[in-house]
Amino acid sequence: MDITIHQSFLPHNDAQEALAFYRDTLGFEVRNDVEYNGMHWLTVGPPGQPDTAIVLHPPAVDPGITEEERKTITEMMAKGTFASINLATKDLDSTFEKLQQADNADVVQEPTDQPWGVRDCAFRDPSGNMIRIFEVR
Repeated sequence: MDITIHQSFLPHNDAQEALAFYRDTLGFEVRNDVEYNGMHWLTVGPPGQPDTAIVLHPPAVDPGITEEERKTITEMMAKGTFASINLATKDLDSTFEKLQQADNADVVQEPTDQPWGVRDCAFRDPSGNMIRIFEVR
């Protein structure tokens, strides 16, 4: 089998805030920008890595979920406990410093050597998604 991770999905509360964070703060490129019936999907990814992307989508758009489930998803997003993604960089300290200065990245954890052997930091994006950034050694 030859399988790769092509796209991952994260919810957003505001497409323009999500775009400002993923494009302007993280430096990702926009690969697709779709509006349909008042909803807005954005596909972004790191430059030079066309086979890896994040699809930012409105929360709870699945027509198969109940109103109670939609409410739970919205509440979990507000608390920052609904979705997360792990990213990686070769220079964690420089990346952390840039993100810390951005007004749309909420610092959760400063760069830390973890007892399980990785060094990472953590932020929340404007929609509350947890973003852990690992240092590639």
